[in-house]
Amino acid sequence: MRPVQSSPMTARLADIAAQAGVSEATVSRVLNGKPGVAAATRESVLAALDVLGYERPVRLRQRSAGLVGLITPELENPIFPALAQVIGQALTRQGYTPVLATQTPGGSTEDELTEMLVDRGVAGIIFVSGLHADTSADMQRYDQLHGQGVPFVLVDGYSPKVRATFISPDDRAAMLLAVTHLASLGHTRIGLALGPKRFVPVLRKIEGFQRAMQEQLGVAPEKSEELIQHSLYTLEGGQAAAGALIERGCTAVVCASDMMALGAIRAARQQGLAVPRDISVVGFDDSTLIAFTDPPLTTIRKPVQSMGQAAVRALLEEIGGTPAPPSEFVFLPELVVRGSTASAHGAGARGGGT
Repeated sequence: MRPVQSSPMTARLADIAAQAGVSEATVSRVLNGKPGVAAATRESVLAALDVLGYERPVRLRQRSAGLVGLITPELENPIFPALAQVIGQALTRQGYTPVLATQTPGGSTEDELTEMLVDRGVAGIIFVSGLHADTSADMQRYDQLHGQGVPFVLVDGYSPKVRATFISPDDRAAMLLAVTHLASLGHTRIGLALGPKRFVPVLRKIEGFQRAMQEQLGVAPEKSEELIQHSLYTLEGGQAAAGALIERGCTAVVCASDMMALGAIRAARQQGLAVPRDISVVGFDDSTLIAFTDPPLTTIRKPVQSMGQAAVRALLEEIGGTPAPPSEFVFLPELVVRGSTASAHGAGARGGGT
């Protein structure tokens, strides 16, 4: 009878483990890109692969010094192309080539796009408004990236569970700017239209809005609950949310994106109201061309330039081996007053405002 022989895979794991001076379980974790392996140990295993003449798995091969991945949730909202442009220009100036990967409805997920970029050996990845902003998402996907030795930076969203550099606008300060502006115009019944509650920027905007309503108008948080309407970050979402808030007697609506604000203007017109005579609308982002809408939109300008440049700077520091400690860098927004806000006197006829 022939002796039973171990499988080639088992023999290979044993060889690599012996060469690297680690357990077979550790070798398996490194080869499968699992987290929880020290960087020095990972390098020992990869060096053992090279010494023994085994080919490294694609995802563990030497990273391309020239490519940096940029993952965005969509491109229909003009704020994402604007961020992509700033980040792309900053990368190009430093000799890197940006690789834009965009999620589309029914298309690739963030995880699939991440895997695709890692397989292509990118030097690092910048995530914009990704799953790191979703409080219901599993954050272990980012630990896995750490385990694979892939540098990354997270823009617009925050999780204390992820060891990384975060780049965010100050959503709380943005709401204070908007509410203070509208209160100064005599509005007391101010609504807030924004996205699903599970997202960190949404939760922060609610917190800032409720605090501002209390400070500026003496409205207690439990009273301002009825002035908050969740919807989708789209024109149609803004239209639906603003329609509901107008029905509740709001004379002004603060929207969590410029796209939602355009929907709010449409909702007002559908109800026979004029903007800003009957109702004031404030957007968020200051997207391209938003100054040329009818009326030109009053909005909170997101600090896209400084945020994009900071994201690239932080990523390149990590690629260079000198990463900043895990932290969040928060950038102040700016109120841009245009033609979609005015005094509340015209709204009084509807009984909803002053």
